[in-house]
Amino acid sequence: MTDEQLIVEFALTRLDHPDLDLEEIAALLVRRLGEEQMLDFAGHTLAARGELRGAVFPSAVEHVLRVVLTLRGPAD
Repeated sequence: MTDEQLIVEFALTRLDHPDLDLEEIAALLVRRLGEEQMLDFAGHTLAARGELRGAVFPSAVEHVLRVVLTLRGPAD
């Protein structure tokens, strides 16, 4: 999944759940996308940290948040 596709999926999830914070939306998205995508996201996070092992779900959520916040740009 490209970063742009991830942003679209995140935005759609946020539209469905406007009362949730960003981390909760990221967690919903990771669950919705399934185990294979979760492992891919976790791998990206662990590689960025230079770690060989870590908890899969939190690492996947961290990847989603990192992409969203990076592409979102600086806060106004």
